[in-house]
Amino acid sequence: MGTFHSDKGDLHGITVVVDTSGKQVFIGRCEEVTPVAVILNDAESHEEGSEGKSKDDFIRRAAQIGIWPKLARVAVPRGEVASIRRLGEIPLG
Repeated sequence: MGTFHSDKGDLHGITVVVDTSGKQVFIGRCEEVTPVAVILNDAESHEEGSEGKSKDDFIRRAAQIGIWPKLARVAVPRGEVASIRRLGEIPLG
C-alpha cells in the first residue's frame, strides 16, 4: 500500500482531463487542486484545432492510448478551468 496524501484531495495521483474555457485542454497526473490552480505532473496539452484535431478528438485518443507527457509540471489557473474529469471516465470510441 502506497503513501496516502489525504491533504492533496481526492484526485491526487489520478490522471485527469482539465478543460479550460479557452482553446487549451490539459491531461496529466493530478498533484493537487487548490483555490489558485490545478497542478498537474507529467502532462500534455492540446489547443483546439491544432493538427486538425478538436479538444474532444485529443481527449478521446488519450483515453484510448494514453499521452506522451511533454510538461513535467503545469499549473492551470482556476479561473481558466471549465471542468476536471478523470481520464478513466471518458468513453472509449
